Order: sequence, then structure tokens, then C-alpha cells
Amino acid sequence: MDEKVLYLQRKLESFPKVSLSVVPTPCHRLRFLSERYGVEVYCKRDDMTGFGFGGNKSRKLEFLVGEALHHHCDALVTCGGIQSNFCRLTAAAAAAYDMSAHLVLGGVRPQRSTGNVLLDEMLGAEIHYVDSPDWNEWERRAERITEEMEARGRKVFRIPVGGSVPVGVAGYTAVFLEILMDQERLGIEFDLIVHATGSGGTQAGLVLGKDLTAWPGRIMGVSVAMERRMIEEKIAELVGETASLFGGRVRRDSIHVDDRYIGPGYAVKTAQGEKAVALFARREGVFLDYVYTGKAAGALLDWLEEGLLAGKRVLFLHTGGLPELFA
Repeated sequence: MDEKVLYLQRKLESFPKVSLSVVPTPCHRLRFLSERYGVEVYCKRDDMTGFGFGGNKSRKLEFLVGEALHHHCDALVTCGGIQSNFCRLTAAAAAAYDMSAHLVLGGVRPQRSTGNVLLDEMLGAEIHYVDSPDWNEWERRAERITEEMEARGRKVFRIPVGGSVPVGVAGYTAVFLEILMDQERLGIEFDLIVHATGSGGTQAGLVLGKDLTAWPGRIMGVSVAMERRMIEEKIAELVGETASLFGGRVRRDSIHVDDRYIGPGYAVKTAQGEKAVALFARREGVFLDYVYTGKAAGALLDWLEEGLLAGKRVLFLHTGGLPELFA
């Protein structure tokens, strides 16, 4: 095994961690897309992590909940959009480890609970609604709830939107090592990894893994919320902070984001996203969501149509989010 990979594995093993995900998740060829465009396209199925209705957020939560338990916390507080996958999985992790979960959801309390909200309630989470699309307002409310709980003697572990802090980022660095194992098992070297990027933690973890192992490929995030300059700066900050935990450095020019597929805004459907969701379902038997993976797949389809990926071996990272389809 490569020394850089072995070093990274050992560093990751030193973090407090719980077991949530069923790994490795499948990685398989997308037959229709590969044959239609003459480009080898594969899909890493992190929608199939197996815990709490699946999705890549369990990867981060393994490390975040491990840290919370290490500090003897008895409550998790986080925030997100009303159909937040991260909030749903936080509620599941809290329930599994006998902690209370407090979720700040951006939106109006629905008359009827559907999708992730229904699952949040099934998991016993306490939900606080904030009628605003502003992520900063969600975070301020989460901070107030944390302060109120701590004043009552609770030991709270507060997690920002999407778990995008260094400990959470480390969880996705571990996924990058799994992708390297997928390459070896499949006998293919990917040139490009494409995925949806929201709060930046997933991409930060992948970029960290890429640079610390000297992987020669490119990682392209498709923004679903922030304009390119803002999200690239956030990713750079996250990567820098997390790299310091590993005693390594990351190149700023390893961070690439395409922000042309956001559409009217975060969690708002786009024509390209709807087309991609339908095509993946009907041609590949793979279900995407409209908030994250549908927009990333919309970008992938455009690049394939334009011939920009000719000769490339592409990995599409399916980060999950399926309950949103039933919202």
C-alpha cells in the first residue's frame, strides 16, 4: 500500500468515531450514459450508506458523534433546510446513541409532515422552525437553543449546517480512501469526480484526500447554493483547517466549483435537474433528488452533451437525499 495512503488511514483511525455507515458503498458503471456518450461513467452510491434512510451525511456524523461522545455530550443541535438530509441523519444518530436531537429547520411548519420532516418526527427530534431562507438566521437560532440548553445543565454538541467543520470533513476524507479502493477493485483510474456541493464539507474532504495522497485526478463540485467565489473560499478554509489535523498542506488550485446550475436558489427545482432526475430513474434505475444530486447530474449531462468529457473516466458521487422526493 502507498505510504501516503497508509499514513492517512492511520491518522483517520486516531479520531473518535462511531459506526453508522454500511461500507464500502457500491460503485458501478452507468451503462446507458457510458454507451450513449462513449465516456466511461461510474456512480459511487453513497445514497446506500444504510443508516437512517441513507445518504453521505452519515459519513461525517460518524466522526462528529464520535467527538460528541468523547466529550460526554447528551444532546445534538444542528440546522438546515426544511428537507435537510443532514438534520434527518443527525436525528437518527442521536436516537441511536441515546442523545436528544434539536433541529432548526428553515421554512414554515408544514400542515402535513412529509419527506425528511416525517422521518425527523419519527426519530423523536425536537424541531424548531425558522421562516427564513437565510442560513445565518438558522445558525443564530441554533446558537440560542444551545445556550438555553446549556443554562439548564445539558451538555450540547452543536453542529453547523451540513456538518461542515474539520471533524466532519475528516469523515469524507475517509470516503476518498474508499474511492481509491473502488478504483483498484474495478480496475479503473478515474480522471474526474463530480458531485453536488452545498455547505462545502464533502468537497473539502475529497480535496484533502486527493492532495494528501497525490491523486492525479480532478474533483469538480457543482454548487447548489452559493456562488463560486464564496463556496470555493469556504472550501479552502475548511481544507486548510482540516489539513492541519493531519500535518499536511493542500493546494488552493485543487478546488474547482461550477455554480451555473444553482437556478433560482437553494432547494428550488431547475429544468436541468428535473431532466437529470427523470433520465437517471428511467435509464439507469437510480433515483436522485432535486436539491443536490439532480443539479449535479444536470451539470454532468450538459458536459457529456458538449463533448467536454471525451476520453475521461468519470465518477459521479451520489450523495443521497432520496426522502426529498416524497416531500
